[in-house]
Amino acid sequence: MNDPIADFLTRIRNAQQAGHRRVDVPASKLKRAMAKILVDKGYISKFIDIEDGKQGLIRMFLKYDSYGHPVIREIDRVSKPGLRNYSSSKNVPRSQNGLGIVILSTSQGVMTDKEARKLNVGGEVLCTIY
Repeated sequence: MNDPIADFLTRIRNAQQAGHRRVDVPASKLKRAMAKILVDKGYISKFIDIEDGKQGLIRMFLKYDSYGHPVIREIDRVSKPGLRNYSSSKNVPRSQNGLGIVILSTSQGVMTDKEARKLNVGGEVLCTIY
């Protein structure tokens, strides 16, 4: 696996298309930070850490609306290992004109586009979600 973040996003996307209530992904600090943002912004209900004797797992509980449609409509990887996508503090992108979120990895940690604009920091654009 060359791109663990793309794997993280793909597991979420596949689990929602299959209608699963939860999904397990291999754990890392970056993935925990991204999962925390997803919980804070209301895209997933919660996540827990599971010890498996190796690197551990993150179990995320997915959210669906009253019609059974996933809350996350689209989740896309922006910066890829072959072509990194960085944004300055003045040019932090918006997702769906502010309706979605953009997750960035900055020098001050992993955060959303709104937080990055507020703190006036830029960084690597990891993904867009709406």
